[in-house]
Amino acid sequence: MLSTFAPYIAPLLVFGLVVFVHELGHFLAAKLAGVYAPVFSLGWGRRLFGWRRGETDYRVSLIPLGGYVRMATREDDSMAGIEGGADRGTLEPAVDSTASPSALWDANAMAPFGPKAVPEHRWIENKSVAARVFILSAGVIMNILLTLLVSSGIFYAYGDAYRPAVIDSVVVGAPAAAAGLASGDRIVAIDGKNVRSWEDVIGRISPVTVGSVAMQVERAGQRLSVQITPTPTDVEDPATGATRRVGRIGIQVRDSVARERIGMTRAVVLGATVTWGMATSVGGVLKGLVSGQVSAKNLGGPIQIAKTSVQAARRGAETLWSLIAFLSLNIAILNLVPIPVLDGGQILLVLAEAAMGKSFSGRVREGFARVGVLFVLALILLVTYNDLFSSAAR
Repeated sequence: MLSTFAPYIAPLLVFGLVVFVHELGHFLAAKLAGVYAPVFSLGWGRRLFGWRRGETDYRVSLIPLGGYVRMATREDDSMAGIEGGADRGTLEPAVDSTASPSALWDANAMAPFGPKAVPEHRWIENKSVAARVFILSAGVIMNILLTLLVSSGIFYAYGDAYRPAVIDSVVVGAPAAAAGLASGDRIVAIDGKNVRSWEDVIGRISPVTVGSVAMQVERAGQRLSVQITPTPTDVEDPATGATRRVGRIGIQVRDSVARERIGMTRAVVLGATVTWGMATSVGGVLKGLVSGQVSAKNLGGPIQIAKTSVQAARRGAETLWSLIAFLSLNIAILNLVPIPVLDGGQILLVLAEAAMGKSFSGRVREGFARVGVLFVLALILLVTYNDLFSSAAR
């Protein structure tokens, strides 16, 4: 019974872990910097349930999209409608429990849980620019670290998986066939550099659109050397939709996977390489969206992530953890986009204030926040529409 329902718990694991780690970064950074943080929430809106420990109420909120850490800020009221409304309580000192839910009221606590005022040095505005940027960027840092940790852990636990460079078939009339390559040949070196996997072969052949390459193959225990001139071919990048020219020789490799057990150091190196590769891919998609090369119709939202999570869980733990790593890095990079209410937008405001030597007025900050909220809501509607439309189309 448990195994039947386990895949459907996967979206909770994927969403919950990625959001929890992001908000934990903000929370720990705020604590290190001495900023008062009365709420740590998974989800937005009205508080459903939680546990108050020390200064902080750790809660689960109504809308299960993202989460937030409430920090003591002079602009606290501008976020009230998003985070918890009247349920969140005010940070102004109060004389009775009407300012906070009665279950959370403590006569010895600071607002919003008690009558004591938040000390001046506990407000985020009274911290240095470096401290504020650290707090705002800590969520992104934690998501990147999660991606690196999970990717490295996958390599260490399951080994380095690769498709061996063993030829399955050769296209008639293509450069490989003209050079005498045949099914069963194992490619072992290109231009004097050893290759192990199909990815290695693509990496060496694709850049060659002019000239030839020297290839060594193993056949029946013997090594053969051949000279091959790749054919320049225009292909479309599946992520960005951009067209680029690459070299092709006309072979297909066998659809098999080999695994090599590796140590922790090698696993971390490969994990870092994969993390960087994912970051480059996500950056390319964002660049394509801005330039118009990638359609906004390709964006997926919570529904698509939930479906993908279920599918990944059915394929096994390795696939599910890979999805978590990829989603975590997506969250990190998207949060760096300079849009108000996102981390990147907040960092930009802090740096702009530092450059001007004065703070923006409350009205200006509230205006920025409203624009950011509208943008995020529009994005949520777009990706949800894409999810529903793509589901209906299938």
